Amino acid sequence: MTMADSEAIATALAEQQRRVQKACEQACRAPQSVRILAVSKTKPASAVRAAYQAGQRDFGENYVQEGVDKIAELADLSDIVWHFIGPLQSNKTKLVADNFAWMQSLDRLKIARRLNDQRSDDQAPLQVLVQVNIDNEASKAGIAIDDIADFAAQLAQLPRLQLRGLMAIPAADASNAQQQQSFSALANAFKQLQTHYPQVDTLSLGMSNDLEPAIEHGSTMVRIGTSIFGKRQA
Repeated sequence: MTMADSEAIATALAEQQRRVQKACEQACRAPQSVRILAVSKTKPASAVRAAYQAGQRDFGENYVQEGVDKIAELADLSDIVWHFIGPLQSNKTKLVADNFAWMQSLDRLKIARRLNDQRSDDQAPLQVLVQVNIDNEASKAGIAIDDIADFAAQLAQLPRLQLRGLMAIPAADASNAQQQQSFSALANAFKQLQTHYPQVDTLSLGMSNDLEPAIEHGSTMVRIGTSIFGKRQA
């Protein structure tokens, strides 16, 4: 990666930070209440390093092996925080349990139990978000919003996992009214979850195209990829 490439990433990251700050101001929220998760899938470790050197610490990976390879290559960055945000197959749970700090796309008890059993005792608990299918899309992963309470109660029985909140990927073609309804419903579910689990503090909602309304509805983490790293390779 050239110096120009690194500078472009730093500039893009700063622009997204300003965008988040402006959205927080408009929502009457403190700017530090929203973190950026830099989605680095398909991007080389050198791009992650460039964003890290520009101050970014949280990075999201969708593909297990790609993420594990980057984690190994960037092991010298001791305070980097790796989030797994993609679909997870049973045969790859140990890689996530061993290597990642966060799992944002948890929606099956079988996967949760495997992650719990495979997380070693000398590691901190795996921080997990429950993925919610807020628009009831048949093609999308996530549990129904009405099932959050039962699923959370089951997760509470797994000592090597720590429930931290909810994650959702809204429908791309939703109207403004539909989006508002979905975001409000998820925000209410998040607040309800907080009343039962005091450690719950993370609502991962919003990406490049909808981070402003997500922040308006209480998102504490927005997932941004292309707007930081540029277009992904096919």
